[in-house]
Amino acid sequence: MLEFSSIPRWLALSLSLAVLTLSSATLAQVRSSENTPPQTVDLDASEAHVSKGYEALKQSQYDSAIAEFQAALKLDPGLVLRARFPLAVALFESHKPLEARRELETVRREVGDHPNVLYYLGRLDLEDRKFAEAVRDLSKAAVKPPFPDTDYYLGYAYFHQGDLTSAEKWLKLAAQATPRDARVQYQLGLVYHKQGREPEATKAIAASKQLRQRDNDDSRIRLECGQKLDQGPRDEARAFCDQLYDGNSADKLTELGAIYGQHGDAEDALKPLRRAAELAPQSPQTQYNLAMAYYQLKRFEEARAPLAGALKRWPDLFPLNALYGAVLFQMGEQLPAYQALAHAHVLNPEDSATAALLYNATFQLASSSQRSGQYPDSLRYFAEAAKLRPQEAEPHRRMAEVYKLMGRPEQAAGEEQEAERLSKNPGAE
Repeated sequence: MLEFSSIPRWLALSLSLAVLTLSSATLAQVRSSENTPPQTVDLDASEAHVSKGYEALKQSQYDSAIAEFQAALKLDPGLVLRARFPLAVALFESHKPLEARRELETVRREVGDHPNVLYYLGRLDLEDRKFAEAVRDLSKAAVKPPFPDTDYYLGYAYFHQGDLTSAEKWLKLAAQATPRDARVQYQLGLVYHKQGREPEATKAIAASKQLRQRDNDDSRIRLECGQKLDQGPRDEARAFCDQLYDGNSADKLTELGAIYGQHGDAEDALKPLRRAAELAPQSPQTQYNLAMAYYQLKRFEEARAPLAGALKRWPDLFPLNALYGAVLFQMGEQLPAYQALAHAHVLNPEDSATAALLYNATFQLASSSQRSGQYPDSLRYFAEAAKLRPQEAEPHRRMAEVYKLMGRPEQAAGEEQEAERLSKNPGAE
C-alpha cells in the first residue's frame, strides 16, 4: 500500500505540511483567478506533474521535485501557488539561493506578503547575512508563523543584528513553540553570554546538550524498538517501544505509530496515531496514517472518517484520494470509490496499485450498468477499463455484448474481433 512518507524529521514534516497547506487551501481561488484559457491547458498533465512534485518534495528528492514543478509550470504558468512556490522550496533545499529567490519574488508579486513566502525569503536573507532584511521578512511571517521554527530564525536574525533584547524575546517564544529544539537553547545561551548573564547562559547551554542527548537516545530507542518488534516477544517489545510515547507531541506519536505499522503491528499503532490526529487535526499526514492503520485492520468505516475530513481541506493529495478510494471499494461503494480512484490516477498515473483498483471499480460499474439496462453508461465504463488495461480482452468482449443488446451488430463485431486479437496475442496493445 502507498505511503505518505517514511518517518520524517520534524522539520521536514513541517515544511511539507506548510507547502501543502498553502497550495491546497487556495486551490479553488487560484483556479478561478487563472487567466490562461482553459482550452490551452492540459489539466490532467499539469495535475500529474504537481502531484509527483509534492511526492518528491516530501521524500527530499529535490532534483525530481524541481523537474516536476517546472514541467507543470511549462504547461500552465498560472499555477503560482500550486507549483511555483513549492518549486522555490525545492530550489532552496537544493542550495540554489539565486533561483529560489527569483521564484519566491515572483510568487510574492502575485500573492503579496504570504507568511510562507516571507519565511523563505527571510531564510535566504540570513544565508546572505542580510540581517536587517531577515528581521523585516521574518517579523511579518511571525505574525502568523507558517513553520514551528519561524520564531527561532527571527531571534537568530535579531542576535546577529545586535538587538539582544528582541533576540531573547523571540528565542523564548521559540522555546515554547519547539521545546525539543536544541538550537533554541543554544542560541539563548549565546544571548545571555553577550548580556553578561553567565548563570543563565550556562543553564541554557546545558539544556541544549540535554536535548541533543535526548534526541540521540530517542534515535537509539527507535532503532532498538524496530529490532525488538521483529525479534519478539511482542509484549516486551511494546513495553520498550512505549518509551517513545509522548502524549503532547504529534510528531513523536506519528513516528511511534509508523514504527508499529512498518513492523506489522497496526493494532498497537492505533493508540499513538489516534492521539497524534487529535493533536494535529489539520495535518493530512496524521489523518492518513490513522486511516491506514484502520484500513490494515479492515475497520473500513473508521478509516473512512479521517480521510473524508482531510479531503475537504486537501482535495488534490494523491495518497488521501488513493486510500479513500480503496476504503470505499472495500465498503462496496463503487461509484464514489471510482471517483476517488480516478482522481488519484490523474494525480499519479504511474501508481500501479491505484490503477489496478481503478480498473476493478470501473469494470464493476460497467457490469452493474449493463445489468440495469443502462447501456450507454456501461459502454463508457468498459471503454475506460479497456484504456486502463489495453492488453485485456475482457472489456472488449463485454462491450460486444452490450452492443448486441443495443441492436448494433457492426460495433459488436468490431469489439469481438479486438477481443479475439488480444486473446491470441497476450500483452499486445
